[in-house]
Amino acid sequence: MVDHATPNLPSRDLDATAGFYRTLGFEVGFHDPGWLILERGTIMLEFFPDPGLDPATTAAGCCLRVDDLDGLYADCVAAGLPVTHLGWPRLHPPTVEESGMRIGYLVDADGNLLRLVQNL
Repeated sequence: MVDHATPNLPSRDLDATAGFYRTLGFEVGFHDPGWLILERGTIMLEFFPDPGLDPATTAAGCCLRVDDLDGLYADCVAAGLPVTHLGWPRLHPPTVEESGMRIGYLVDADGNLLRLVQNL
């Protein structure tokens, strides 16, 4: 197995989080009352329960570095996620940033910020 890190993100409701990410092509790898693991290809996200989480103030986030940013973004759009700068869930289209990296943004229903980064 190749070394890797897995983000651990808060969720107000693990069942709702699983349902949200299923629409984006993720599958449940593990789920019990205290933990949720979701997988989409080689991407793995883990969630812990945080029923008092406020999506408006959370600072939780991570980067998803992917080979096919356009494909992932298209799947998010096809799932009906709004492309907007307000509310959650929401999407921000990929753009080339000052760093030279092409990055889009997904904010999930719990306010977690997922930076969608095109692998170089």
